Amino acid sequence: MGALGIGIIGAGKHGLRYARHLTEDVEGAALVALCRRDRREGAALAARHGCTFHADWRALVDDPRVDAVVTVVPPILNVAIAEAACAAGKHLLIEKPLAPTVEGCRRIAAAVAASGVRAMVAQTLRFDATVAAVLAHVDAIGPLHAISIGQRFEPSRLAWLDDPAQSGGGIVLHTGVHSMDLLRVLARSEVTEVSCLTARVFTRRTEDNFVMHGHLATAGVLAQVSGSRALGGRTGLMELAGARGQIVADHVQREAWLVRGRERTPLEVPPPVPTVREALRALVAAVLEGTPVPITVDDGLRAVAIVEACYRSAARNGAPELVEDDRRLMPSS
Repeated sequence: MGALGIGIIGAGKHGLRYARHLTEDVEGAALVALCRRDRREGAALAARHGCTFHADWRALVDDPRVDAVVTVVPPILNVAIAEAACAAGKHLLIEKPLAPTVEGCRRIAAAVAASGVRAMVAQTLRFDATVAAVLAHVDAIGPLHAISIGQRFEPSRLAWLDDPAQSGGGIVLHTGVHSMDLLRVLARSEVTEVSCLTARVFTRRTEDNFVMHGHLATAGVLAQVSGSRALGGRTGLMELAGARGQIVADHVQREAWLVRGRERTPLEVPPPVPTVREALRALVAAVLEGTPVPITVDDGLRAVAIVEACYRSAARNGAPELVEDDRRLMPSS
């Protein structure tokens, strides 16, 4: 097989990152088509990148030169695109969240399983250099007793994020899902129960502020995840507390420390890497070389299951809600 032909659906600000990496530094793949709602901008972008412009995403999926589809769209579109791509035998890289609901994720999982295509969820924070440094030292402080993850952002200028009909939800779904996935990775355990509160500071119809408290399947381990799009700066905090010390880190500021007693030792953080590029490289390797995808559809489903439990809890003023278990998360046969 020659270069993997990739088509991007959703060539806005974030989609442009995928387009740039495909044309500059992802070996074994080529950008052959793209789709964007703004036809004039989309056509101009395709001309600059030397690929085909499709005004309709269905035409991109049907394009015989497209071997794999990358979706960078509002998540309410992911189910229809994924099902169409699977029916056409096209591999998939789906930007997080996998879908707005567990049921949508289950439909994608069923389509992928039935088709046999390679599918990966772009939970790109897993490729972050600071996260890698933290993961490399988790065993040094274990066993874990508590984990806290927090992300802070400026208010978003994207109007569709505050429209539930397009976005499917607010910050819990769109950036909180990064933290839910990271929590599973750092703890090496599943979240079983959550209590969540949300607030609206600048937004009108979706939340832009939340805090979640959770129980993990590992006995005695508690978690806290929070996020806000109502601040004047950015942070990406991680705090892991264990029997033999603590790790405190910030993936935005690219800092990490090992804390024991009153002593704080800086951890070496590797040079930063473009996380979108790494996600693309992982998909290309999975298709061309047969390597496992590092972030599966099941991973994406489980992160959304935590998000959905958070929304159920917030609707009940923070009352505890169980996260769907393994049996109920499995796609219907």
